[in-house]
Amino acid sequence: MSDSSENRFIIRRSGFMIRTLVQSAFRTGCLSVASEGLIRQVLEMKGYEASDLEALEVLYEALNSGQIEREARGNNVMMMVNSGH
Repeated sequence: MSDSSENRFIIRRSGFMIRTLVQSAFRTGCLSVASEGLIRQVLEMKGYEASDLEALEVLYEALNSGQIEREARGNNVMMMVNSGH
């Protein structure tokens, strides 16, 4: 696999990862520190699609309404999502 093919594969999997992490947060009612860290990494890599950002917006709203709790108390990842990073 060439470097560019490998990078596209990683980026595609990263987007899938965001949606999986959001689904997990809704299933458990909690966004873990580990999940937040993975989401941050994917956002920093810019390995996401519009549907990933939509899923993160739904997660952000659920966190703000108290439907989902955060294991961590800082707000760095969700601030990135809210600011349209």
